[in-house]
Amino acid sequence: MSDKSGLTITRPLRVPDPVRLARYARAPELGPCILFFSGGSGPGPMSRELINYTHNSIHLITPFDSGGSSAVLRRAFDMPAVGDLRNRMMALSDMSVRGNAEVRKLFAYRLPLEAEAGEMVERLEAMTAGEDPMVAAIPDPLRKIIRNHLSYFMAAMPGDFDLAGASIGNLVLVGGYLNNGRHLDPVIFLFSKLAEVRGVVRPVVNRNLHLAARLADGSLILGQHRITGRSEPPLSAPIVELRLNQGLDRERPATAEIRPKVRRLIAQAELICYPVGSFYTSLLACLLPGGIGEAVAANPCPKVFVPNTAPDKEVLAGGVAQRAAELMAALGASDGPQRAEGRVLDYVLVDRKWNDYPGGLDRRALEDMGLRTIEADLMTSDSAPLTDGRLLAEALLSLV
Repeated sequence: MSDKSGLTITRPLRVPDPVRLARYARAPELGPCILFFSGGSGPGPMSRELINYTHNSIHLITPFDSGGSSAVLRRAFDMPAVGDLRNRMMALSDMSVRGNAEVRKLFAYRLPLEAEAGEMVERLEAMTAGEDPMVAAIPDPLRKIIRNHLSYFMAAMPGDFDLAGASIGNLVLVGGYLNNGRHLDPVIFLFSKLAEVRGVVRPVVNRNLHLAARLADGSLILGQHRITGRSEPPLSAPIVELRLNQGLDRERPATAEIRPKVRRLIAQAELICYPVGSFYTSLLACLLPGGIGEAVAANPCPKVFVPNTAPDKEVLAGGVAQRAAELMAALGASDGPQRAEGRVLDYVLVDRKWNDYPGGLDRRALEDMGLRTIEADLMTSDSAPLTDGRLLAEALLSLV
């Protein structure tokens, strides 16, 4: 690896590295800066373990979710999705701090799908007044801020707004968004401080855009919720192109550029990780805005891809090597050997005993792309076929 001065540094690689982990655990406030491009819930277990070793991780999150209650909020307020931001902040929140467990419980709560509209409005009014037990259990000043943001949401809520299944955490963040001139950063910063979020969480762009996927059979799929294969029928063919789109009604290609503050966050990373999760809608979606590839290539720190160990409904063909090639292409690099300078990917971190990587693990193809495979224990009998959050966090920390 290289340091910020461009000097090449070599050291024996040990994963996990107990000496480094012990040092980080003694002073997590001084821990390393690992940057993650992601969204969804996949990296959540790892994030919860990460805060035991570092409070300096950076999480650039996709704001393009278009399913469930996020879709209702986005239609009503013409805004980016906030659900993945909420999930990650709660995963990084220090649960030893008084009131944070109650905040996590409230933020994770969803209004019932089957309740009458009037009942849900009454419940929300009780929360806004501080009379609901879930809100009353939260100590001040968090309780007052939550109530204030809920009141902003209720004042702006359209009369025909569908509260069925709505996430209270999302409603609180939307209220803060509306109260701060339709900017996400101020409300994220406020809750990060009050809930003792041990890391930096930011949307990769603050734009109201959607995903569009072109399939191998020529069809076009508009919207993250239609790509995941969860609430909608599965994809008819593999994805060959992912891009940004304006709206969900028709094809309207869009572009977005990352802000200077996002460039600065990428520049300060000591390790960049492309983690487990939905490959297209969580990972590649984060890499679509302009400037990401250049900022990643300009940082000489190590870059690591952690492929999924279980099948991904968005991926219909190819194995780990094809995913790595798509990842590099999304960042502006070819799938051939990279130059020593300007690299966007260095390592692929895999479980040393797992032989069932979807589509196969072609080590020779990875090597031909100039990538080094690192093996570590990433699973337990309880977590398989998924990675274990603690083992994954410790493996990544050992690479810094």
